Amino acid sequence: MSSTPHPSTPSAGPVEPDIYHDADAPTTSPSEYRRVAMATMIGTTIEWYDFFIYANVAALLFGKLFFSGLGEWRDLAAFATLGVAFFFRPAGALTMGWVGDRFGRRVVLVLTLGLMGVATTLVGLLPTADQIGIAAPILLIVLRCLQGFSAGGEWGGAAMLAVEHAPHGQRGKFGAYPQIGVPLGMLLATTFLTVLTMALGKEQFDAWGWRIPFLFSVVLIVIGWWIRRRVAESPVFEELKEIKDVATVKQGDLLHHNFKDIVIAAASFMANNAFGYMLVGGFILGYASKNGLPRSEVLMWALVSAALWAVTTMACAMLSDRIGRTLTYKIGYVLMLVGMFPTFWLVHAGVERGEVLLVGLALLWIAIPEGFTYGPQSAMFAEMFPARIRLSAVSLSYAIGAVFGGAFAPMIAEYITIQLGGVVNVAWYLSAVTVISLVSIFFIKDRTNKPLHTMSGH
Repeated sequence: MSSTPHPSTPSAGPVEPDIYHDADAPTTSPSEYRRVAMATMIGTTIEWYDFFIYANVAALLFGKLFFSGLGEWRDLAAFATLGVAFFFRPAGALTMGWVGDRFGRRVVLVLTLGLMGVATTLVGLLPTADQIGIAAPILLIVLRCLQGFSAGGEWGGAAMLAVEHAPHGQRGKFGAYPQIGVPLGMLLATTFLTVLTMALGKEQFDAWGWRIPFLFSVVLIVIGWWIRRRVAESPVFEELKEIKDVATVKQGDLLHHNFKDIVIAAASFMANNAFGYMLVGGFILGYASKNGLPRSEVLMWALVSAALWAVTTMACAMLSDRIGRTLTYKIGYVLMLVGMFPTFWLVHAGVERGEVLLVGLALLWIAIPEGFTYGPQSAMFAEMFPARIRLSAVSLSYAIGAVFGGAFAPMIAEYITIQLGGVVNVAWYLSAVTVISLVSIFFIKDRTNKPLHTMSGH
């Protein structure tokens, strides 16, 4: 690949190499493109299957199984275990980001997949509070934190491997493959839970059947590990190694020099994560089930919503290749704001009237703005940071956005519902978060299809 100075490079000081055209890497074959797409999608699907199994079972059962001594606050405590893990995401992002920038993107994918699988499997073997007392919730929280650490490192490695392999003009599309892994992971998790609930019945599922999807993670991890270890390293990282410019930057320096862009990127993700966790974090499922709607029917609607989310994610990622990342995001967040109160009115009306269809329509709507604001994310984040520290920066941005977005969104929604006596009030909280994310997009420079295989900054 030939390189030439970028026209925006200042004349003073040393000129770093850059590449005008984000052309295909010469060693990347069509079969390798397909292999990378499948590896990032399947691996991320498995990773997030583990995550969503926990979220849904926590919403349904963990309050009773692990926090029964807290009375009416037991479900709030179960939702809090979802949130506490998010504080370990930045640690995972920094650790795995450094590993990925130093040793390659591929090694991160293998490490995070194994760690998530071990933690998830152990949750399925964990005794309840009735069996070992206070040790049960403590061990549950420890395993949940391991999941959070793994998730913090997983996304960046998969997303950057996909984006940095992408052909010119298809960065959004290729970056959507790991994004699709999230709704597909939810689809797999929800399908498993739905089948188990219908096959075992509520009594047997609540007694021991909930452990099966956690234990099944072992099979999925072996499949994902086999697929991911066969993928070639990112051509951008290989290029960095060739010129001996792999990252040696300390994480403190990363924050010092890239703090503004990391904060803006994190803010752009907050609303997507918070609103999405009404679906994937189990809040609406738990709320509807606890208020008399059939659990299996609500799960079926969640399953359909996850499938729609996968479709909108890919469609909007491809749209961003045509109209730009930031415009796609703005459309998504405007749609999110417009539909926020109707979403929760539907949930409220569905529970009040005993009509699952209304709750289902609310779940389906969530998938539409989520696609607009999740599909282009891999590409937009990659375009915000220089290659040398890209994985560390995007992983940290994603993790921070998750902490302030979805970490405690189900718990906050549960608290608002309890204290204010109505689920519609949750829309005020989520609308405020959405405004923050929408405003942040106006501070992001759109670099759609600008050079990505670059060693310089922006």
